[in-house]
Amino acid sequence: MATFELTAESVLERSLSEVFAFFAEVRNLEAITPPWLRFELRTRESIRMAAGTLVDYRLRLRGVPLSWRSEISVWEPPFRFVDEQRRGPYRLWVHEHTFESSGSFTVARDRVRYSASGGALANRLLVAPDLRRIFAFRQEALTRRFGGRFTPISIRRLGPDGSAGSKQRLAGG
Repeated sequence: MATFELTAESVLERSLSEVFAFFAEVRNLEAITPPWLRFELRTRESIRMAAGTLVDYRLRLRGVPLSWRSEISVWEPPFRFVDEQRRGPYRLWVHEHTFESSGSFTVARDRVRYSASGGALANRLLVAPDLRRIFAFRQEALTRRFGGRFTPISIRRLGPDGSAGSKQRLAGG
């Protein structure tokens, strides 16, 4: 199973507590998800974020409707949380969000370890380009909301032991 790692970083012009509070409200996910995914939160009741919290949603990727369930596996406010796909399109999806105060700024980082059906070829042709577009939209939405800047998104293949491999060269990346 080919495993990849996406990393993205945004330096936001707000305090750590303000940025983390935004991410702690699961309904804000809609604001940083591209409209072309037609994201729809399916969990109707109020969601209290904590380790073990389950979140259900639907989206459309390349026109295909997908149901997705994530579990918050780590919850360490205001510095870190991890959501893991429990049901959805990926063979593996572990998304770590970290937040670090840097003076009057907050550095928000995304690290996603993922594996998709179809292996490296599917990743190069379909998955990685889609993820780049989705996370670029997310970075732009965050900097519009909070001010700041972001760094280019990186995607690399991980070795069998989970160590970082080489960055993939992709169109637009």
